[in-house]
Amino acid sequence: MTQRKSIFITGAASGIGRHTALLFASRGWFVGLADIDVEGLDRLEREIGADNCRTLWLDVTDAKRYRAAIEMFTSSTGGRLDVLFNNAGILRMGRNEDIPLMQQYLTLDINVKGVLNGIHCALPALRVTPDAHILTMCSTSAIYGMPELAVYSASKHAVHALTEALDLELERDGITVSDIMAPYVNTPMVTGASTQASSVRSTGVNVQPEQVAEVVWKAAHGRKRHWKIHYLTHVLMAVFSLLPPLRRPIIKALCLGR
Repeated sequence: MTQRKSIFITGAASGIGRHTALLFASRGWFVGLADIDVEGLDRLEREIGADNCRTLWLDVTDAKRYRAAIEMFTSSTGGRLDVLFNNAGILRMGRNEDIPLMQQYLTLDINVKGVLNGIHCALPALRVTPDAHILTMCSTSAIYGMPELAVYSASKHAVHALTEALDLELERDGITVSDIMAPYVNTPMVTGASTQASSVRSTGVNVQPEQVAEVVWKAAHGRKRHWKIHYLTHVLMAVFSLLPPLRRPIIKALCLGR
């Protein structure tokens, strides 16, 4: 059993989750590594060291398994959970009519239902941990609905609203709720996609997972609700706030080239 600070990371086997796990472990935290990718988890455990983490096979859409995973992890931390990082997510790009309905449902199941499951199952441990945080990966696509990312964008709008609502609700419990808003990140989910949205070409993939991990570290020690990464996120939020009529034409130009 450890008394170190602890973080539970979903989607930990690759990309943002992997780099976040490595960063927190290197800074003395005990890390929960949750994913469906068993081989990826095994590789990561070898890098971090078995004494610094606990690996857990987890499908985030399964609330029963999620609850059991949290209980197993906190049995190694003395019941404490300093940070829940809802990082697991999927992205399907392309025209909405070309994406099978079951894939659209799966996007919502993982990106929204998975987050709801995590928060619900982790709350007992978070409530007994002083200054606990709930962090969720969001997206620049939560600012305005993005064509060729319609369902993904909708899922991130849900995360954005959920963050704001729960940050108010859980304030009395001393729990800070935040999201991390980033444009395209250089991960297999984006670069390895069989179909890529036009906005990938127009805006580029300019954020590295290591950069996101550093922002997660700051968020785990901060109080802001929305942590914005890259100038594109900052510029779009500022322009859309000050000049609402420009939202639609800017998104058309960025995402559809017209």
